Amino acid sequence: MQWFVLKVQSNREKSIRDSIIRRIKMEGMEEHFGQIYIPTEKVVETKGGGRRVREQKVLPGYMMIQMEMTDESWHLVRSTGGVGDFTGAAGKPISMEFSEVKRWLGLETEVATPGEVEKPARAVVKFDVSVGDHVKVKEGPFESFEGAIDSVDDTTGKVKIIIEIFGRPTEVELEHWQVEKM
Repeated sequence: MQWFVLKVQSNREKSIRDSIIRRIKMEGMEEHFGQIYIPTEKVVETKGGGRRVREQKVLPGYMMIQMEMTDESWHLVRSTGGVGDFTGAAGKPISMEFSEVKRWLGLETEVATPGEVEKPARAVVKFDVSVGDHVKVKEGPFESFEGAIDSVDDTTGKVKIIIEIFGRPTEVELEHWQVEKM
């Protein structure tokens, strides 16, 4: 089996994936198909003091499918509603290179094999600030101090800022919601 990239209608990736899985089972073609991936990441957002985790597609309008390319399997996928086409050249699907597959599968993705449960993805924090931004601390022991963002950690949601304490630059680690861009 090889991996292929499918172009599908944007914002319908999950329903199209479910339709493909349903059609595979109805046609009894499970031996020709492997997994279907929709590359996603979980993003943590802070709005109005509330923390919210939402799922965001890494490649909207695309999914990866592992399959054995035969006329029947190609037709089953292509005739599913919402599927545009396989990526390729001159109308011929081109399989993904092993290094590309390995790179994408190394990312946290949402996985669905016919009859399998999805794998959870790690959350990534969405920041309103970036490295180098001038910020003001709005909460905590350093409230109303100003400084510059030195680094951001999208896994933990922490930012390191350089503030001046007693005339010396000092690195302080804070939660991303404790600072605001100036």
